[in-house]
Amino acid sequence: MSASVPRGHNWTRQLKKDDEEEDPLDQLITRSGCAASHFAVQECMAEHQDWRQCQPQVQAFRDCMSAQQARRREELQRRKEQASTQH
Repeated sequence: MSASVPRGHNWTRQLKKDDEEEDPLDQLITRSGCAASHFAVQECMAEHQDWRQCQPQVQAFRDCMSAQQARRREELQRRKEQASTQH
């Protein structure tokens, strides 16, 4: 038996080739700030193969995206109001 200690996971991202584009949905989720909860849903689904067992993760992702959308609406409204007061 080898005396070496088994190594843990070595998670690395593969570099994309210049001609490959990132999925627009992935870009949206990354910009939203909800990528961690999205990945949690994906990991749960990979583990359980049953979305019903992943409802806490799905709900957390839904809540994160809803909050992000509300912030975005507020920002757009604020910009619209600023633009109308400047003219």
